[in-house]
Amino acid sequence: MSKREIRIGTRKSKLALWQAKTVADKLNKIGYKSLIVPIKSEGDINLSQPIYSIGIQGVFTRTLDTALLNKKIDIAVHSLKDVPTKLPEGIILNSTINRGNPYDLLLFDDESRLLNIGKVGTGSLRRRAQWLNKYPQDETEVIRGNVQTRLKKLKTSNLKGVILAKAGIDRLGIKNLKFEVLKWMIPAPSQGAIGIASLENNESVKKALLQINCNKTFYCTTIERTFLKTLEGGCSAPIGGLAVIDGDFVDFKGGLFSLNGRESVITDHRFSNNENPIYLGEKIASELMKKGGKSIIEKIKTQL
Repeated sequence: MSKREIRIGTRKSKLALWQAKTVADKLNKIGYKSLIVPIKSEGDINLSQPIYSIGIQGVFTRTLDTALLNKKIDIAVHSLKDVPTKLPEGIILNSTINRGNPYDLLLFDDESRLLNIGKVGTGSLRRRAQWLNKYPQDETEVIRGNVQTRLKKLKTSNLKGVILAKAGIDRLGIKNLKFEVLKWMIPAPSQGAIGIASLENNESVKKALLQINCNKTFYCTTIERTFLKTLEGGCSAPIGGLAVIDGDFVDFKGGLFSLNGRESVITDHRFSNNENPIYLGEKIASELMKKGGKSIIEKIKTQL
């Protein structure tokens, strides 16, 4: 490896490769050559089980973490919502790039079917809980796989629709779809954001990553990830959190749901955007726990 070449580790899906290429382009603009190294993750190999039954923490990131620690790659590019709030010793996350659309959408094939009671496809506990909270008469069905796999599932099943991240559809440039953006559904913490991990002691790579970091995205996702970490939920639990900068302020909406969606605690906050994001995340989560979140979290732990 030359001094200015950075090996970029990524999952093999089309969306993950798009993310890696975007990071490579940003590094190229500041004078760094790069090499994309696709690696198959545990979450991509096992598509038959819900993510939460495989293990909440790091199902999509463990393989890349191992490659990073073994110095087979220099950085790992992730959908930040998939990255555990506790990183392996020796690895840091010190860069994010411009965030995409953070919201979820409902993709459907037959609009008339939405008016009827039926099943909605999702592999996410958070999406399932919020959908059942709003539409308790419906059911959900676990679906896994990349965006293309889920689109195929919609066309070959009897589902009302499937829930996906809007950012993924946008980034893949998929057109001619029928969908509704679910602004009422609180996104996963860091949804739509791309995070870049490196070794803590690799000073030259850390320096390069800081040059492509989006400060606003990093600030907002730090609040969201701290909120999630303080609730001890893990990245697949029924917890949503979104921070948005509005001028000199940051608006935050968070929610915690029971697995069946029947119980929920929602919180809204507005702060000055010059406050410490870790402090804000901890403060918001602590207040949510006092409002009834603690009992919901304890029930979730016994059910997963």
